[in-house]
Amino acid sequence: MKTSIATVSLSGDLRDKLRAIAKAGFDGVEIFENDFLAFDESPREVGKMVRDFGLDISLFQPFRDFEGMPEPLRARTFDRAERKFDLMQELGTDLVLVCSNVSPAALGGIDRAAADFRELGERAAKRGLRVGYEALAWGRHINDHRDAWEIVRRADHPNIGLILDSFHTLARKIDVNSIRSIPKEKIFIVQLADAPLIDMDLLYWSRHFRNMPGEGDLPLKDFMRAVAATGYDDYLSLEIFNDQFRGGNANAIAVDGYRSLIYLGDQVRRAEPDIRLSVPEMPARIEVSGVAFVEFTASEEEASDLETLIRTIGFRKTARHRTKRVALYRQGDINLVINTEHEGFASASYLVHGTSAYAFGLWVEDAAATAERARVLGAEPFGQAVGPGELLVPAIHGVGGGIIYFLDKKSELARIWEIEFEPAADDGPSMPAGLTAIDHIAQTVRYEEMLTWLLFYTSLLETHKTPMVDIIDPAGVVRSQVVENEQGTLRFTLNGAENRNTLAGHFIAETFGSGVQHLAFATDDIFATAEALRSNGFRALSISPNYYDDVEARFGLDAQLVERLKSENILYDRDESGEYFQLYSPTYGEGFFFEITERRGYRGYGAANAIFRIAALRKQLRPEGLPKV
Repeated sequence: MKTSIATVSLSGDLRDKLRAIAKAGFDGVEIFENDFLAFDESPREVGKMVRDFGLDISLFQPFRDFEGMPEPLRARTFDRAERKFDLMQELGTDLVLVCSNVSPAALGGIDRAAADFRELGERAAKRGLRVGYEALAWGRHINDHRDAWEIVRRADHPNIGLILDSFHTLARKIDVNSIRSIPKEKIFIVQLADAPLIDMDLLYWSRHFRNMPGEGDLPLKDFMRAVAATGYDDYLSLEIFNDQFRGGNANAIAVDGYRSLIYLGDQVRRAEPDIRLSVPEMPARIEVSGVAFVEFTASEEEASDLETLIRTIGFRKTARHRTKRVALYRQGDINLVINTEHEGFASASYLVHGTSAYAFGLWVEDAAATAERARVLGAEPFGQAVGPGELLVPAIHGVGGGIIYFLDKKSELARIWEIEFEPAADDGPSMPAGLTAIDHIAQTVRYEEMLTWLLFYTSLLETHKTPMVDIIDPAGVVRSQVVENEQGTLRFTLNGAENRNTLAGHFIAETFGSGVQHLAFATDDIFATAEALRSNGFRALSISPNYYDDVEARFGLDAQLVERLKSENILYDRDESGEYFQLYSPTYGEGFFFEITERRGYRGYGAANAIFRIAALRKQLRPEGLPKV
């Protein structure tokens, strides 16, 4: 399997795109004609530039409105084709994409189209070139790869082949198993694109909403299993038309694209072990049994404030690092670490972002295997000097440049707290509040980053994504999507901020980047926890009393239960699986907060309550223009 991407998929000029494509690790590039036409260098110089970046030109495209034209238009199409052949030879590529005709002048007929391609094949053969035919989903007469294949079959020319594009097949819900009978040598290239399921005009959907495999909802794995069954093992190329990508960071999008292809290839190889598909070897997606710890970075002064807050939630200091300014606070299976080091990555993170949850650790089946899979998928490894008596913990960079550590229970990493830490007496007045585990980690990101991090988590870890929901903020809309595993031992909520006026947008703007905005802790008894929190001096986020009148009417709750909810500022939701209770802290810093949840079979995250929680939290924020104190 070789990897390629079309230049139309990225932002920037042609040189910028090629640089990003090469850096991401692709083998080849599709030159989209408009990108070439807008560039000042000659075809020969562009070809040399591509090769200097270590890339091959996998395809030149598109050549439009070719087959089935009446005279004199037919003669003109062949003249145009000869000009394209001249250009291809200057560029140094041998394959051109011809997409099915959409011209109102086009005449139908399989045999007529086959005859045109047979003649075009003869002309291409004289120059050592090949022609690939693609069925556009909105083609005037040909909009199905089965019909395109029949034209190629009847043309019966070695220089004429088929180009398969996953979007055109899957958008029309064409049976992918029809691909399995196509001879592999007649498939000249395979183009891949995913997309969210949206009911709209096919052309508009294709031109604006495609995304990388694994980022949308189309059954790409089924498509690729059918392709692989033919024995095809040449270029898999991305052709992504997406408004967001066109204005995004070319380097980041190219990395996403490469990761998506490697991940898709790995999925197909595991699903079809008897099919030959040359994909980089890597461990399987990793199972996560829980969150091992969350680590905050802070100055000594701000660490004291943070410590005061988490003590009221029932955490007690249980240990301190043997050689560093690092303290461990524990409750149930939850480990919170506060790092006040003056050197190293934690200190650098504090200087940029202020006090923040900059790192977390995950309990995985095999820490080394997790790090290896992350490496193959292009994640950025993290490492810094390890002191005497410290363990080397595999780690990578995650959201906002933060750190994700991997620990397992079959190596000495299972004893990290005993090896690196020593017990510390806690003389604070707080008592445990019945918190048992981390229910979920909520990460706020720029909206344009959401697809990146959804793909990042789902390709690395044994997780799935849930449908996107809109979170209504009084100042705008925040897009929210969850990555979780079946066991419920790992849950990330990703909240995409589109403007800085929302609470999520404020958090990103004031902390200089994406990151963890809140942690949700689980309890088995929300009311007992609320009582314990009050005794510890915890001050719950105050919820409008009007909310409770609505909850009582909407769910038909007992008045006594509603009064208990109201007295403790607990929010309530219900779905087909059960009930959900939520209790929040006020904001800390520039919008960070804690959540306490009780699930009674409930599978969601209380999205319906978000507007009320956000309205209450916004009252806690520092007004714009006032200095931090």
